[in-house]
Amino acid sequence: MHKPLLKTDWDAEGIFKDRPNRFLCIVDLPDKYGGPGQAVHVHDPGRLTELLYPGNRVMLKRADRPGRKTAWTLMAALYEGQWILVNSGLHRKISYAILSDPAISPLGAARRIDPEVMFGKSRLDYRILAASGSTVWVEVKGCTLARDGVALFPDAPTSRGTRHVRELVEISAQGDRAALLILIFQHNVRCFAPNSETDPEFAAAFHEAVADGVKAYPVLCSCSADGTIFYNGRTVLCESR
Repeated sequence: MHKPLLKTDWDAEGIFKDRPNRFLCIVDLPDKYGGPGQAVHVHDPGRLTELLYPGNRVMLKRADRPGRKTAWTLMAALYEGQWILVNSGLHRKISYAILSDPAISPLGAARRIDPEVMFGKSRLDYRILAASGSTVWVEVKGCTLARDGVALFPDAPTSRGTRHVRELVEISAQGDRAALLILIFQHNVRCFAPNSETDPEFAAAFHEAVADGVKAYPVLCSCSADGTIFYNGRTVLCESR
């Protein structure tokens, strides 16, 4: 199924130049948008090295919030001819569009969807009352890295992500359902695996969670040239990695 989820606003295309820190990059824009050397906010803590390298094309959105230090926000980067979303601030809207649509949600119909609910030391993304009456806790992760047809998360060590997975295990042990919704923004993907090379602790927690009953739902998404985000169905977990 190829279904539109969200229309984002892209205001300018530029050429990536540098990333001084994980929240800031420098982009060269046409003169009508300010010219070379524009400071751009990066709303994704990942390394993104396969996407953000000197000379690559990127899409930006103009920031209109008064008092911001940067006039632009990074939205997407080109990879093998396809635009890849690199703004994790949109994951909430994208995941809600999926979970609220019974035709595509891996959880089916929901009576109620509560965002950002505290459990333990974390604020998990959703607590959902399913149509069946069961309670499902859902944590959302965005994946932009793929190698040899395998989508991989994370692309940088994430102690926070590991904590979330372990809390889902605790939820499952207490009797509620628990799930990871993995938004994959790469193309030509055949399966998903935790990135054990980059973060062996997260990978171990992920495998233990799945073995203990936490469900993992890798969902394929794509980005069109006009900024529309599409749902493209689900993929599977790799058998071993």
